[in-house]
Amino acid sequence: MRYATVIDPTQPDRPRAAVLQGETWHALGEEGDLSALLASGVLAAGGAAPPVGAPVHGAVLVNPLPAPRKVVCCGLNYGDHIAETGRERPQFPTLFPKYADTLVGPAADVVLPAGVEADWEAELAVVVGAPLRGASREEAAAAVLGYTVANDVSVRDWQRRTLEWFQGKAWDATTPLGPAVVTPDEVDPAAGLAISCRVNGVEVQRDSTATLVFDALDLLAYISTFTVLRPGDVVLTGTPGGIGMTRDPAWYLADGDVVETKVEGLGVLRNTVRLTGS
Repeated sequence: MRYATVIDPTQPDRPRAAVLQGETWHALGEEGDLSALLASGVLAAGGAAPPVGAPVHGAVLVNPLPAPRKVVCCGLNYGDHIAETGRERPQFPTLFPKYADTLVGPAADVVLPAGVEADWEAELAVVVGAPLRGASREEAAAAVLGYTVANDVSVRDWQRRTLEWFQGKAWDATTPLGPAVVTPDEVDPAAGLAISCRVNGVEVQRDSTATLVFDALDLLAYISTFTVLRPGDVVLTGTPGGIGMTRDPAWYLADGDVVETKVEGLGVLRNTVRLTGS
């Protein structure tokens, strides 16, 4: 199944959780977006789907999860990316947090101040659909609602200011997410989904999710050891090699650049970069 948060163009202030049936998005639940539906417990991994409502005519897909309690990201999680950064293969996942404020929709602009060194990072994201605390891989697998696409757009000059990455990773409205959450019965990242990124039509990243050092289930189990994960939380699993920072010369995003992020079976993000004057 495919879940999303959609809006009816005639009612743009009323986002609704929705499920795709055929080629039409249908509302789920009474009111509210997919985050609200998951938080309410009406929708859960492994549970029965809530009753399907009326079709949403002209549905526009927006950020599927606007209010996760936690967004946890893993860095240095593909071999070629580890090599291009000059790091050693990690023994444990390299983790950092984001806030819900960083997330934007699959077609939203990414807006940053002019002059910053903005870089792309195509990623597979996993969405939690049931509470997890101290989980095994098997328990983590049962708690996955589904998978979606993310781009961890990073502000490298701020990231390099200290040894901690947080200040380069948590800029508001810079992490596209979506377009939909696809359930595990339809896709299996461990079997290998092609992941890629294009900038103005030029492919800059390509790999397979089968080459992750720590896969989605590893990450859910590991993270749940020290903090509870709840329905609607999001974990970004890391980016392949090909980032702009490690090129010679370095290649950073410019005003008007169009970034397309794709994961096989999950969909495509198409986001325009806007570098403002302040």
